[in-house]
Amino acid sequence: MTTLLIVFHVIFSLVLIVVILLQSGSAGGMGAAFGGGSSQTLFGGSGSGKFFTRLTAVFAALFMITSLSLTIMSAHRAKGTVMQGYKPPPIEAPAKKASKPAPVKASPAAVPKAAPAAQPTPAPASAPDAKKSE
Repeated sequence: MTTLLIVFHVIFSLVLIVVILLQSGSAGGMGAAFGGGSSQTLFGGSGSGKFFTRLTAVFAALFMITSLSLTIMSAHRAKGTVMQGYKPPPIEAPAKKASKPAPVKASPAAVPKAAPAAQPTPAPASAPDAKKSE
């Protein structure tokens, strides 16, 4: 039932948008300035004003009825709260501070030996200047 009502609600809203956009403005817009506003004889001599006004009123009423029905249906469907069935996590007691453990002494055999320091390499002899030979 709710799905059908939502489908009608969407259809009524789209038709209402189209009907409103098809209506001409009260001043006639740019078409009236260039002489195009008086040629609307499709809906009779009085123009499309009465037809679109009535059509807008009908679809606006249908849109409001479906809106109210959906609101009432959703209010009656919701039972309970969002927090229903929620269990808070258990509260843990704070841990007691343990005394500092005594430092562990490593045996001399377990300590790795450091690599011997690298000896500095002598700087290469500088090459003779090529400019002197010129």
